[in-house]
Amino acid sequence: MKTCPTLLLFLFASCLCAAEKKKEEGFVSLFDGKTLEGWEGKKEFFRVEKSTIVAGFLDKKIPNNEFLVSKKEYADFDLRFEAKLVGPGNNAGVQFRSHRIPNHHEMIGYQCDIGGWSKGTIWGFLYDESRRRKMLAQAPQEKVNSWVNPKGEWNSLRVRAQGPAIKIWLNGKQTVDFTEAEKEIPLDGRLGLQIHSGPALECHYRKIRIKTFKKQKPKN
Repeated sequence: MKTCPTLLLFLFASCLCAAEKKKEEGFVSLFDGKTLEGWEGKKEFFRVEKSTIVAGFLDKKIPNNEFLVSKKEYADFDLRFEAKLVGPGNNAGVQFRSHRIPNHHEMIGYQCDIGGWSKGTIWGFLYDESRRRKMLAQAPQEKVNSWVNPKGEWNSLRVRAQGPAIKIWLNGKQTVDFTEAEKEIPLDGRLGLQIHSGPALECHYRKIRIKTFKKQKPKN
């Protein structure tokens, strides 16, 4: 008895779809594709175009780091999103376990980095914004350069934070496995979509979703 090739393809596609659905179980979308509901920030720097959050602009420099910040706070979670950069500039990122600095444009806390700097690619690296002001963890340049898609194309990022442990993936490849050793560092806070100061630049964000976990109790 011969099996129809079309049926085999259908069954294979169904299995892939079921596996993908199971992998996304428990995730909640943080962006409805139409509005900035659930977020706050300066509207001149953030807008919605074609089911995408667009940060920044291409016709002038970005004067300061600006952030579109979640109204909710999160502690332990699995955060997934896609991002791409368009324009002369080359730096953005997504804050997590972070807070706004009062009466200031900056945020303070962890950042999943996007783009590049003088030393090379920083996609999927872990930076400490406005606090220790340094890269906390990163992948080897030769590896991350082979994982990242060219500028102007979408990249998939994942941040998993549970207790002091933080892990980051870029396009399915792990870039960061970091454990916070300093006890006074907050392990909860808000999310923030960044556009970095500097040359004209747009950072596009889409498919932002999160799965939360019960907050771990600190070990004595």
